[in-house]
Amino acid sequence: MKKTVHTHFIAILAAGLLGAMPMASNADSTEAKQVQTDVQKVIFQVSDNDPAKWNLTLNNAFNFQQEFGPQHSNIEIVAYGPGINMLKFESVVGSRIMDALQAGIRVAACQNTMKAQKLTDKDMLANLDYVPSGVGELVMKQHQGFAYIRP
Repeated sequence: MKKTVHTHFIAILAAGLLGAMPMASNADSTEAKQVQTDVQKVIFQVSDNDPAKWNLTLNNAFNFQQEFGPQHSNIEIVAYGPGINMLKFESVVGSRIMDALQAGIRVAACQNTMKAQKLTDKDMLANLDYVPSGVGELVMKQHQGFAYIRP
């Protein structure tokens, strides 16, 4: 009798553990699907006049988009201060920035910086967005749930 009860108890315990495993797996799967269907939002700050920093930022943006997919990514790069120099028409990273724009990555130039440097949109790469204040844009986007990255 004891052997039968013990065996029965082990069978019930094993069934309970095995039954719980798929539920945990389903919960993990549901969470992963939720992340995949939500739009992931990120804003990158570039305030350095450094092609290496811009290339790092662009690599991060492209990798982010590849990870979540273009339809599930909302990516912005905002440049101000010395970083705005890489958005000028003759920029050494201009072709990569144009690739980012074509991929749906928003690249925004700070109008405060442009005014201080006496730049107009004719001095800049085509298809950029413009924001009144780079720092203000960072703050607003963070309030809207964007992750903030400064490479």
